[in-house]
Amino acid sequence: MTLYLLIALAVLTHLGFAGSRLAVPLFAVDQGGGPFVAGTIVALYAALPAVLAIPVGRAADRIGYQPLLVMGTGAIFVALLIPSIFPSVYSLYVVATVLGVGFMVFQLALQTMVGGISGPEKRAKNYSMLSLGYASANLTGPLIAGVLIDHLGHVKTFVCLAAPVLCAVVMAITGKRWIPQVKAKAQAIKAGLFDLLRDKTMRNTLIASGIVSSAWDVYQFFMPIYGRSLGMSATAIGLVVSAFAIAIILIRIVLPLFVRRVGETQTLTYAMFVACAAFCMFPFFESAWALAAVSFFLGVGCGVGQPLSMTLVYNASPRGREGEAAGMRITVNQVAHFVIPVAFGALGSLAGYAAVFLTNAGCLFAGGMLSRRLLGKK
Repeated sequence: MTLYLLIALAVLTHLGFAGSRLAVPLFAVDQGGGPFVAGTIVALYAALPAVLAIPVGRAADRIGYQPLLVMGTGAIFVALLIPSIFPSVYSLYVVATVLGVGFMVFQLALQTMVGGISGPEKRAKNYSMLSLGYASANLTGPLIAGVLIDHLGHVKTFVCLAAPVLCAVVMAITGKRWIPQVKAKAQAIKAGLFDLLRDKTMRNTLIASGIVSSAWDVYQFFMPIYGRSLGMSATAIGLVVSAFAIAIILIRIVLPLFVRRVGETQTLTYAMFVACAAFCMFPFFESAWALAAVSFFLGVGCGVGQPLSMTLVYNASPRGREGEAAGMRITVNQVAHFVIPVAFGALGSLAGYAAVFLTNAGCLFAGGMLSRRLLGKK
């Protein structure tokens, strides 16, 4: 029962957060910002989390994870209300920063707790179930945000996105009744960071996670802006982004079977090549249906990274340092989240959208080739 309540908590929180990933860049463009301005705002989702994830993970290992769930959901709720009070492009810098920190705290606590309540034989399955919860919210959040923007406007959309997060806040506050308290041993704080990085599996998993995360981030940042440049409505953009999420849900349903047949490391490598092919296709299509089809293909490539990397990182973590190890994974991903929107936003302003998609395809291809060596692909 605890697992299902945690998944419900993830869905409610991620509905608001995923919807904001569509609403924030579209509101920035609506307020007169170009790709570079939108890119700098979206990058702030990752700026502080990249710095704070490891210290927060260490703190969580000491004090437990339920307080972090309250802080994370509360921060997301407050951030989603800010545009209704200060509706301007400048307020979005604060919104993106608070949303990023709040979701980092929430995600770190939640994924570590799921690993902690799962035995080794059920951990991969339970992480896959958690990822399906995230993916379902990733499907409905942008779709709901797109429809709300077209019918209610940007400001009221943020208020509506805050509603499910409020339910998550209530669940987190009452969590002492149903959330197990997990605390680490003293050595979790005394041991050094590089001690974790000496583990080959940990290093390789972090590299693979960062590569796939970068591809995901480019898509979530640029697809709304690219769709708007083609004259698509917010609803149509939400449908395109939802196709990406549908593919993620479907691939995660069959992922355990695929991993058993192919192997975890090979699956991650194949995923990067699939995502590379999808990014090569984007510049050649302009209709919503065609872009939705390519987005679906990209979702197949990107959808395997999160559950596999969460499982591998938890399994490779020393006992009592699971939160710190999860913080390392989040740090690697957040560095990519910070660099990618700024760098590719500048590239999009200077060279156009095709250059963004094809450049990222090249990065994924290089990452796939590197992963063949790092992850043991023959």
